[in-house]
Amino acid sequence: MMNKEDDFFEVNKATWNEKAKVHSASEFYNLDAFKKGKTSLMPYELNALRDVSGKSLLHLQCHFGQDTLSWSRLGAKCVGVDISDEAIEIAKTLNNELQLDAGFFCCNVLETSKYIQETFDIVFTSYGVIGWLPDLTPWANMIAERLQKGGEFYMVEFHPIVWMFDYTNGKSELKYGYNQDEVIYEEYEGTYADQNSKMISKEYGWNHGLGEVVTALTEAGLRIDFLNEHDESPYDVLPDLIKTKSGMYKTKDGLYPLLFELKATKL
Repeated sequence: MMNKEDDFFEVNKATWNEKAKVHSASEFYNLDAFKKGKTSLMPYELNALRDVSGKSLLHLQCHFGQDTLSWSRLGAKCVGVDISDEAIEIAKTLNNELQLDAGFFCCNVLETSKYIQETFDIVFTSYGVIGWLPDLTPWANMIAERLQKGGEFYMVEFHPIVWMFDYTNGKSELKYGYNQDEVIYEEYEGTYADQNSKMISKEYGWNHGLGEVVTALTEAGLRIDFLNEHDESPYDVLPDLIKTKSGMYKTKDGLYPLLFELKATKL
């Protein structure tokens, strides 16, 4: 029987199916450069995971697989999952075209363990992922299920403070609660990778504070190795951010962080 959350996921899936088509053709994702060897990975995750050669890696909410395939190019044995079947089809096509050996599955990330039974050295997720999930407890439990003993979970994500703002009108307006339980619905033309696109993004999302993230993971049996907050983001995620010499983005006043990264180990 469908519940409200299932309805929300279906709306999000339809939006991400449209986004996959728009994003794969966008300058933002620059598939031509990627196919010629450019990595899509950012310094935070590269520095945190370092040498992945020979390791098994599960990539949660992988979109159309660029990061998954970038890890594959670095020698990891990768599997990616995503809710969008359009995205997964693009990922599989890219994997074949680039002659890599990643596997891809289309599923709601919370149901990953129904589709994948193997365990991994690394579980990875990044940039705009947990806001699509109403409850982090099943997410954290799934991560623990899919990690080998001693395996590492690593995430880099936009800071919860960023999601307190509504910026669909081109300016940052403080609107949503840091730990807001109620679902947030947004509908707007375009997408972050192509703001001139005529597609209509219809999205249901949820806000999660850092305490909720840490508690869910520790209760699932993971030991938090570090939790870092950063003032600079590799993505221009809010209006009026300033580009730094390193190519990152930061707020004009530096009053709040834009990212956090967390690494945890399964005990």
